[in-house]
Amino acid sequence: MKIKEKILLITGGTGSFGNAVLASFLNTSHFKEIRIFSRDEKKQDDMRKQYSNNKIKFYIGDVRDKSSLSLVMKDVDYVFHAAALKQVPSCEFFPLEATKTNVFGTENVIQSAIDNNVKKVICLSTDKAAYPINAMGISKALMEKVAIATSRNTSNTVVCLTRYGNVMASRGSVIPLFIDQINNCKPITITDPNMTRFLMSLDNAVDLVLFAFEHGKPGDLFVNKAPASSIKTLAEAIIQLSGKKVKIKNIGTRHGEKLYETLCTREEMMKSVDMGDFYRIPADHRDLNYNEYFTEGNVAVSKIEDYNSHNTTILDLSGVKKLLEKLPEIKNAF
Repeated sequence: MKIKEKILLITGGTGSFGNAVLASFLNTSHFKEIRIFSRDEKKQDDMRKQYSNNKIKFYIGDVRDKSSLSLVMKDVDYVFHAAALKQVPSCEFFPLEATKTNVFGTENVIQSAIDNNVKKVICLSTDKAAYPINAMGISKALMEKVAIATSRNTSNTVVCLTRYGNVMASRGSVIPLFIDQINNCKPITITDPNMTRFLMSLDNAVDLVLFAFEHGKPGDLFVNKAPASSIKTLAEAIIQLSGKKVKIKNIGTRHGEKLYETLCTREEMMKSVDMGDFYRIPADHRDLNYNEYFTEGNVAVSKIEDYNSHNTTILDLSGVKKLLEKLPEIKNAF
């Protein structure tokens, strides 16, 4: 990466994703200063002790609060926006809170970046934003629309997005839950044995961020390709790796859960650019011409499939085990 001696801001920097981005840049010359912006003072204190590195600067604040963003955004060159409410059941019960953080918070981040002449903002999205059925996904889908719409109207700051499936062993993953259940001799609880989820490592996710920082154009959406497995296969693989005998208990689908996750809609696949390990979805930069948007259609859309966790590469038990064995969380779990 050509970026050298710049200042990086990570919103939501105390989360698993923010931590991974921080760790990948900390011992490089890409950034001379990395600012961690979050609401969680305890996690910031834990990180301060863990890294003990003067390159990291910590800021308490909330993306909902424009004034706290104005303070942290001064002299920043690049922003990775990971702050979000992303627990699906919680967002189902508090959809307005999800909207305040995920939609209005993102608008605040982008506007503050524009006001401070930041070079590039990368907004973190989720597979749940494609054909959303739950409040978390709907708020993230609207966040994408806000970012893309804003990218059309700014010349000095590039705004683009990265969209991911399930990141293994992250805070939102079921893997830490399964590990905890096994270690406490409890049955593993799954909601639907046929449910599939993408399986992606944090390293793969960070690679896409690096590419977006260097090559992203206004309004670009980058989507990581990833294999998938059924939840039942994932549970069986973790049980075998633990060497323990644990039962699997089916508890039924939770609030807002999908049977499978979609990373790219059919409409996005129509204009996608296959770049090997990921897709690039360029923004539609037409102006508000009503004929183009609402009158003329495209018959090819009905012939293209979306990219989802049912039609990607589905790993069998041995494939999932090989993937899991690379995770530090699994190596240190049993």
